[in-house]
Formats: sequence, structure tokens, C-alpha cells
Amino acid sequence: MTTGRNAKRHDPVPATDHDRVVPPGPSPIDLHTHTTRSDGLVPPADLVQAAFAAGVRLLALTDHDNLAGYREVVAARAVPVGLNLLAGVEINAIVPRDLGLWEGELHILGFGMDPDDEAFEATLAAQRDRRRERFERMVVRLRELGMPIDVQIAERTTVGPHRSSGGDPAAARGADSDALGRPTVARAMIDAGYVESVDEAFSTYLSYGKPAYVPRSGLDPMGAIHAIRDAGGLPVLAHFSEAPTRIPVIRELIDAGLGGLEVYYRSFDAPTVFAVGEVATALDLVATGGSDYHGDFGPYTESHAMLWVPPEIGPPLEAAIDAVSRPRARP
Repeated sequence: MTTGRNAKRHDPVPATDHDRVVPPGPSPIDLHTHTTRSDGLVPPADLVQAAFAAGVRLLALTDHDNLAGYREVVAARAVPVGLNLLAGVEINAIVPRDLGLWEGELHILGFGMDPDDEAFEATLAAQRDRRRERFERMVVRLRELGMPIDVQIAERTTVGPHRSSGGDPAAARGADSDALGRPTVARAMIDAGYVESVDEAFSTYLSYGKPAYVPRSGLDPMGAIHAIRDAGGLPVLAHFSEAPTRIPVIRELIDAGLGGLEVYYRSFDAPTVFAVGEVATALDLVATGGSDYHGDFGPYTESHAMLWVPPEIGPPLEAAIDAVSRPRARP
């Protein structure tokens, strides 16, 4: 069974051939993607077009602490006819006590929030500020280790028009300040010649317990769930392969308002999908699924080819989002 430590980095490594999920066709759903508005390499409009071309008809952009990509695509009227684009977000929440979880975090996805909710935007802005502070501390830490990346960071974080990469990670060089995080550090380390891959950067320098690791700060899981709920969204626990052995933890989150569980994750093998799905069913949580695409390992089409999120999960998810948001619409 795939472990949680296997799948917490962007563009998750697919399951091995043994027990891997074999998609019966193009996945019509992808509810976990990242763009240049957080730590992805592909601009929002480009990713939307790539997903639609690959066969996705229900899509969520789930940038970390940011709805700007969703707002950008909608404002530009860049949503293809026939695609249902959900407002989405991912919040890396800090667990306030030691539960033996990967880096002491749980990742909470949110779907269907009001993109104009000022209180939610203020919460996300505070999260982004903390991400930037952490980013700057990691750059300093690497400089102290004799691995300066200031020039490479400057090249990668030049603020300007979002450029169209055509799905080519090598072409996606610029990023705005919302993209500052460990993936940006890892890519700069590659540019400087210190490591050969994002995975090597994380496993050698940037992960918990490694020389350049800096602890995260910000919302805890309960705070993330409440913020998403208050903005009319459905909170979902992301890529938690430990779910079958962590039922008490999930029940605590349900008491706080958790409404879903990511069952169909691209790096999960078939036994993991089955086991996590059983938990979702037993605890009456809406099942979701997605690629967690960032762009480090190729164009979207390659990740999508290994993804399967069955179409049957769409209607229950949309009904659950409607049920959460409906009370906000009442006078």
C-alpha cells in the first residue's frame, strides 16, 4: 500500500506497476492541480485548456492559499464551454500536537468557496505572507550552507505577465510572489547545479530534519476547515493514505466540519484507493480525486494519462458544495 510519505511532494510519483491503477479511459475529473499562482509551473489559463483538451470536464485549480488563478481564468472568460471549473484551494495546515504525521501537517482542500469573500481572502493573504517568510528563511539557510541561490531565485521570481509555457516546464521561468515556496527553492537549486531534481532537493535539503528545512507556520486543520466552511466551501482532506489507521484523527476533523476525503490520488495504488474509499464510505465523507499536478515532471497530458477519477463522484461532490453554500444565500 502506498504510504503517505510517498506522496506529499508536488507531482506525486506514480504507483509501481504492481497494483497500480489502470485508467479505463481519460479521467473526466481532476480536483487537485496547481498553477503559477502558487507553486506550479503552468499559468492558470494554460492549465485549464490543457485539462480540457485531455478530457477533463470537472476541474479545480487548488493553488496553495490562493484563489487568484480561478478568478483570473473566470475574469478572462477562459473557461471552455463544457468544462465545469470549481473554485478551489489547498491549505497546508499545521497539526498542533505530535501525531507522527509527515512534517506535522495535514493538507486541507476547499471547493466552492465564494471567491469574493473578503474574510477568506484576508485569511489566505496571511497564509501567503507566512509562506514568503518561510521561503526567505530557506534561502538564507542555503546561503549559510554554502549554496547561494539568490541569482537563480531572482530569475525565477521576476514579476511580470504570466507567460504561456505550452505545458513545457523548461519554458515556465517567471513567477509572481505567490509562487514562493519549497518547490521554487528546489527548482533554483537545480538551476544552480546543486541537485539534479526536485525530489533530490527535498530528500537531501528541504524536507523535515534536513539541513535547509524551515518549519511552517499558519492555520491548524481546524482553522483551515472553519475558514473554508465560512466562505461557503466544502473542506476535504487531501492525499491521506494513512486514513485507514487514523480514524480518530479523521473523526476530529469531521467534528470541525470536514466534508470529504481525497480517495483517487494519482500516486495511490489500487489497494490504497480501495482502503481510503472504504473510510470515506464508512464515515459518510464525499470522495474526491486529482492529479496534484505541478508541472515538474512533464506536461499535464502525461500526468492525466495516469489519473483515474470516476465520473460518479461528480454529482455527490457538487451536491455537497451546494448544501454548504446554500445557507449563505438565505436572507
